[in-house]
Amino acid sequence: MTDPSQYVRERHKEGRDVRWPDAPAPLAVPVYDNHAHLEISDGDEPRSVAEQLDLAARVGVIGVVQAGGDIESSVWSADAAASHPRVLAAVAIHPNEAPAYAEAGRFDEAIAVIDELAAQPRVRAIGETGLDFFRTGEDGFGAQFQAFEAHIALAKKHGIAMQIHDRDAHEAVLSTLERVGPPDRTVFHCFSGDEAMAHVAADRGYYLSFAGNVTFKNAQNLRDALAVTPRERILVETDAPFLTPIPHRGRPNAPYLVPVTVRFMADELDVDLDELCAQLAANTLAVYGMFED
Repeated sequence: MTDPSQYVRERHKEGRDVRWPDAPAPLAVPVYDNHAHLEISDGDEPRSVAEQLDLAARVGVIGVVQAGGDIESSVWSADAAASHPRVLAAVAIHPNEAPAYAEAGRFDEAIAVIDELAAQPRVRAIGETGLDFFRTGEDGFGAQFQAFEAHIALAKKHGIAMQIHDRDAHEAVLSTLERVGPPDRTVFHCFSGDEAMAHVAADRGYYLSFAGNVTFKNAQNLRDALAVTPRERILVETDAPFLTPIPHRGRPNAPYLVPVTVRFMADELDVDLDELCAQLAANTLAVYGMFED
């Protein structure tokens, strides 16, 4: 994964608006952020994990699934979940990182670390794993497929969910899942497909997690996908600090902005906001289990 401090430095250097957006009106029925990277503290005033969780709770976002993407961030995620009852962890080697571990001769070591972390009680998913044909060239595809299949096996071994990163690799991801068999609970994190793919995913029992980019003007494919996804298969996430929803696009993202995306989704689906929130919360718990014992 990108070094968090380097990411923040470059984002600030771009001259973008780094002020935190105002908090939205609270949701009456609480929900969860199904995928975030809290280790990357963005914004003009970086916030601790506790501060982010407290702000999120005040607007009705009562838990966060913290996702890893390499050894360091996966260890960080597991530690955060062990320390904060409102956090659960996902651990994995991101598909864009898999070739680097393979080239360095550390692939087996990395998978062994993920295997060990996955045994912890508050690690409830393998993720984010999958395939990315956008950032990685063909010379790295072999390592990506090897890592993806190894992560699928780990999710099955530990009986936990799997969060999939899929960028420009829809058919390859779907065919790999069919060939090796998916875990019982498979989530397409930050779903990026279209209506046709949403139908296929739903038919196979997968969950689709929608992020702030569903609000973007150029993302009609995501809104079409949302419209045909069964309500019991929909999740919501931030992918913070990325993909901040309209009208705050380009500014720092964090779990407290989930209500912006949820309200947009309710309007798109023409459903009652409270009913949608209750369904989203139930879906999250069905995938990951309870946050607080």
